[in-house]
Amino acid sequence: MTTTETPGTLARILDPSNRADPYPLYAELRRTPVAPQEDGSYVVSTYREITELLHDPHVSSDLRNQTRPVPSAVYTEGTQEFINTDPPDHDRLRRMTMRHFGPPHSAGLVDGMRPALTATIGRLLDGLADKPQIDVVDEFAYPFPVGVICDLLGVPPEDEPRFSQWVIRISELVDYNPSLDPPEKLQNGTQALGDLHKYLGGLVESHRSRPGDDLLSRLATDDGPDGRMTDEEIVTTATLILFAGHETTVNLISNGVLTLLRHPDVLQRLQSQPDLIIGVVEELLRYEPPVQIVPWRAAYSDVTIGDTVVPKGAQIMLMLASGNRDPDRFHEPDRFDPSRPDNQHLGFGGGIHLCFGGPMARLEVQIALTEFFRRLDNPQLVTDPPPYRRSPILRGPLHLHVGQG
Repeated sequence: MTTTETPGTLARILDPSNRADPYPLYAELRRTPVAPQEDGSYVVSTYREITELLHDPHVSSDLRNQTRPVPSAVYTEGTQEFINTDPPDHDRLRRMTMRHFGPPHSAGLVDGMRPALTATIGRLLDGLADKPQIDVVDEFAYPFPVGVICDLLGVPPEDEPRFSQWVIRISELVDYNPSLDPPEKLQNGTQALGDLHKYLGGLVESHRSRPGDDLLSRLATDDGPDGRMTDEEIVTTATLILFAGHETTVNLISNGVLTLLRHPDVLQRLQSQPDLIIGVVEELLRYEPPVQIVPWRAAYSDVTIGDTVVPKGAQIMLMLASGNRDPDRFHEPDRFDPSRPDNQHLGFGGGIHLCFGGPMARLEVQIALTEFFRRLDNPQLVTDPPPYRRSPILRGPLHLHVGQG
């Protein structure tokens, strides 16, 4: 019979003061793979159980199926993206997006971006070359994916500064805590989201009348087997691509720089064996995943997980970062090993909601880390551990100061 996990373990994981190293707490949590909480939710922390639930058709991703109220910073009626929907709506919208985002219909899209990505990284590093100290987050990891996604969507270069400001304000909603933050933070983020949606709606109309070789143009003019997306569906899909792609990539780059500087032996191998970067990024997705928790799943009906029955509508929290360090699945899980065999990590989730932007994120981070350590002169950590963002869901440094020379 499953019992509640050690009192306070989840609360300590969610506590920002433990953000720098939550992994001992995840190990404590794994003693009870499926842990019921006092508020009626269930926390799942082991690899096998997480994987089963990611593939279980009885588990819903639709936030409207939650019996507990979802915070307004997470969900607002009428703004549902397909990552928070279930089949058949999810499958239809995902198919319609993937036709223009990857194989089999757009097989060369991601790899064709390699020259542009390398050039963008080069320009960023040119501006950092003479600085004795840089903030990897603010000056490197953060601006890179915004520019990439703007180019992918077809945002005019002159509008990128406005786009970046909206991203900053909306991203703060991820860390919003009504007991700690002023209400203006929520209001500003919500206003920015509304402004972004209005802007994207106008851009969709413009691209439909004068289509180009960009994702918004393709979505606005495509009449494929599933028909055409509505303007609202295009806007919410573009918003999903922007934030899922941006936040994941920022954290993955920042965590990558930090992890490699903490493991000079691996960094030395990478510098002498550039092809190792593929294994480095995959191991980063396991060892320091940018998305640590999937917090809002619900059961369509009573679901049995191990020897625990989760009742219909109960909130289910999937602790991806814990599953990635599960010793029953990974040998020496707390060791950073880019040569790890059979590295089927949970860094991009799994099942029907497996991150469809994963190939692009992988390529961005491979190029970013390779060029960062090739171009910078003897980079060294200034502060370790760095300060972290408050969010336990999207975990990454708030700032990462690195000296060079």
